[in-house]
Amino acid sequence: MDLASIFDKNWNGPAFVMFDLAHLVALFLVVLLNVKLLSLRSADETARHRARWAMALTLWANEIGWHLWHALTGQWTIQTMLPLHLCSVLVWGGALGLVTRNYHIYEFMYFLGIGGALQALLTPDLGIYGFPHYRFWQTFISHGLILTSAIYMTAVEGFRPTWKSLGRVLVLANLYMLVVFFINQAIGSNYLFIAHKPETASILDLLPPWPYYIAYIELIGLVTCLILYLPFALKDWRTKSIHPSNA
Repeated sequence: MDLASIFDKNWNGPAFVMFDLAHLVALFLVVLLNVKLLSLRSADETARHRARWAMALTLWANEIGWHLWHALTGQWTIQTMLPLHLCSVLVWGGALGLVTRNYHIYEFMYFLGIGGALQALLTPDLGIYGFPHYRFWQTFISHGLILTSAIYMTAVEGFRPTWKSLGRVLVLANLYMLVVFFINQAIGSNYLFIAHKPETASILDLLPPWPYYIAYIELIGLVTCLILYLPFALKDWRTKSIHPSNA
C-alpha cells in the first residue's frame, strides 16, 4: 500500500469496522487530547490563545481538505457538499468561536456540537474507508475537534450554558432546519437528512419512515440537550440550596 492510495476514491484497503482496534485508538486519542488541554486551566492567556488558534486552524484546514478531496475525486456536488450539514456548520462556526471567544457560538457548540460529534465519533459513517484511509483521519479530526472545542471552552475558558442558552439553541436550530428543508426541496439535496433517510445504513433505519422520524430526531435532540445541561442545573440548584436568596 503506497501513500497515494490512502486518498483513492475506490479504496481497496480494509473497510471501517466499528470498535475495532483502529476505532478504539482514534477514540482514545480524542480523550487524550481533551485530558491534555485540561492542563491549560492554569496556563496564561498566551498559551490558551495559541491552543484556540491551533484547534481553529486545524478545523478549517481539515474541512478545506475534505472539499478538495471530493473535488479531485469527482464527488463534489451542491447536493452533498454545501456547508449545510450540522457538523459542517459547527466546524466553520466552532472554529470562529474559538478565535473570537463568542458566547453565542459557544452555546451551539456545547449543545449541538457535543451531542452530534459524540454520536459521529462512536458510530461514524465511513463505509469502505477504514484505517489508514484519508477519510478515516478526516472524520475523527473533524468530529474530535468539534467535541474538544466545546469541552475546552467550558472547562478551560470558563464558559457555561444557561436555560436561556438552551431555549435559543432549540428555537434557532429548528428555524435553521426549516430553511434547509426548503433548500433541499429546491436543489434535490438531503442536508440534515430531513428529506429522506440516508442511502447507506444508519441509526435512522431504526426509526419510523419519513416524515415521522424527524419528530423522533427532535425528541432525541431535546433529551440530549437536557442531559448536557443537567450538570449545570444541579450545580445551580446546589448553590441555591446552600446560599438561598434573602428575598
